Amino acid sequence: MSEKSMLPSRFLFCLITISMFLLILSSLFLLQFSNTSFIPNSVFKLILVNSTSVYLKSSGKNEQTKLPFVTSVASPVDSKGPMGREGSWQTSNASKKMDALGQGRRKGCDPNQAHLRAFMYDLPPEFHFGLLGWTGKANQTWPNVSNPGRIPSYPGGLNLQHSIEYWLTLDLLSSDTPNIVRPCSAIRVKNSSQADIIFVPFFSSLSYNRHSRLHGKEKVSVNKMLQDKLVNFLMGQDEWKQLGGKNHLIVAHHPNSMLDARKKLGSAMFVLADFGRYPVEIANIDKDVIAPYKHVLRSNPVADSATFEGRPILVYFQGAIYRKDGGAIRQELYYLLRDEKDVHFTFGSVRGNGINGASEGMASSKFCLNIAGDTPSSNRLFDAIVSHCVPVIISDEIELPFEDVLDYSEFCIFVRASDAVKNGFLLNLLRGIKREKWTKMWERLKEIAHHFEYQYPSQAGDAVDMIWGAVSRKISSIQNKLHRKNRYRRSQILLKRN
Repeated sequence: MSEKSMLPSRFLFCLITISMFLLILSSLFLLQFSNTSFIPNSVFKLILVNSTSVYLKSSGKNEQTKLPFVTSVASPVDSKGPMGREGSWQTSNASKKMDALGQGRRKGCDPNQAHLRAFMYDLPPEFHFGLLGWTGKANQTWPNVSNPGRIPSYPGGLNLQHSIEYWLTLDLLSSDTPNIVRPCSAIRVKNSSQADIIFVPFFSSLSYNRHSRLHGKEKVSVNKMLQDKLVNFLMGQDEWKQLGGKNHLIVAHHPNSMLDARKKLGSAMFVLADFGRYPVEIANIDKDVIAPYKHVLRSNPVADSATFEGRPILVYFQGAIYRKDGGAIRQELYYLLRDEKDVHFTFGSVRGNGINGASEGMASSKFCLNIAGDTPSSNRLFDAIVSHCVPVIISDEIELPFEDVLDYSEFCIFVRASDAVKNGFLLNLLRGIKREKWTKMWERLKEIAHHFEYQYPSQAGDAVDMIWGAVSRKISSIQNKLHRKNRYRRSQILLKRN
């Protein structure tokens, strides 16, 4: 065969060889990313798209499934079991990291992705920010909350401890403010039919603190007048009539707030400090939410928190000693403990240098007493938590915030009142807690302290975020009861029609 006749054969051979090589490469590439991949399928199970976790069903179809009921960012605590240490109001570390990456570009929350949708009445300013002295333009109901540095400020001192309605209202207002970055745990919707809860923006604690006394020629206090107007307003709303108020959320954190209206509005869900001054048919743990006081003392930075050896005071208490009702135990404990060398038990108030002195005292103490006063609770517990001073709770009737997701026994000591007043009982108990046990509780305090911080804008896992979580869980419980009651109601209606 001539050399010229062999050229086409060689060219064809080379072409076939190259084609086979490319075919093998492409087959290997397709194999790598097919369902028969050597890479475990679990690697591709979780796909993060635009800072959102999306699960793909194993059928091979890219069908999106909603994630469990969680907040947008998990709180930085270790988990225990599938629900997490703090319960279901959490998400995965992967989702948390991706959400943090998307914080800077987030432009408000998508109503369809929010975990709690709240409709808020546009009450006149006299019920909320007007009580702070804010006056807007004509027909302006709400202040501009886009600049955190320019929002109306809340009065300081002890007024702050019951300011919960202020923080929740600000949070809902900011939920549709584009440049405010916050968790998507709760958002405000403009149509009540889309809402899980109807929020009533009445600053009831501030109204009581500032306007419950008569002034000048007044025959009715401003506080009572506002309550009467609120009752008349709510009773006339279709949203109230629909379920008799069961889908409404009213904040009445001060024990004496809403005194004139609470009985008429008792079907609503309340946000309270405790149940000390409420009859059980008006407020109870089945329908209402317990919220933490806003602490008055400054938060102790984790890096500056003194260890066991750096806290020379064994037991610390500073506050009102002579109280009525269940608070009489304070006086008994005062006489038992006042002369002990490593105990600080004195009268104190927020006046003068009281707050700074208490901050230093708690930060230098191993244990801080939280004793029942006129009511079962006080902000002293939350001052102790943010000071990383192990709380000793002596209040048999106390209700604690978020106790369905927080185990307080991990960072608090509980003592029955009848035991606390026994001579030597309390000090023997506390002195028996050695460094290792105390340090474990101290470490846990540092982990959970952020759950009791109120701030604007709100942050994942802070007090505002936790309250919305508690409201959501309560709604689920209430809806379950309503659905159970409806089991036979519809069939009975049909029978009557027939």
